[in-house]
Amino acid sequence: MSDNATNPTENVAGEELRQFIERYERLEAEKKDIADGQKEIMAEAKGRGYDVKVLRKIVAMRKRDKDDLAEEEAVLEMYMAALGMS
Repeated sequence: MSDNATNPTENVAGEELRQFIERYERLEAEKKDIADGQKEIMAEAKGRGYDVKVLRKIVAMRKRDKDDLAEEEAVLEMYMAALGMS
């Protein structure tokens, strides 16, 4: 018999480790399913004529703090004006 089979502590630790790994793997599978769903939504939007790049930018902007976003937009406008782009 091996030492692992006779040591209950190692068996418990091994089982606990296996559970952590399996939980992580389930979350990875869920994450992939979510990413696939997001791709499907963007493909559908593209098929309806929407610009997916702009949609992604809007999603990113909606996640940000309103004050940070306003500050960045003000700086962007200032830089564009300095370059004669406004």
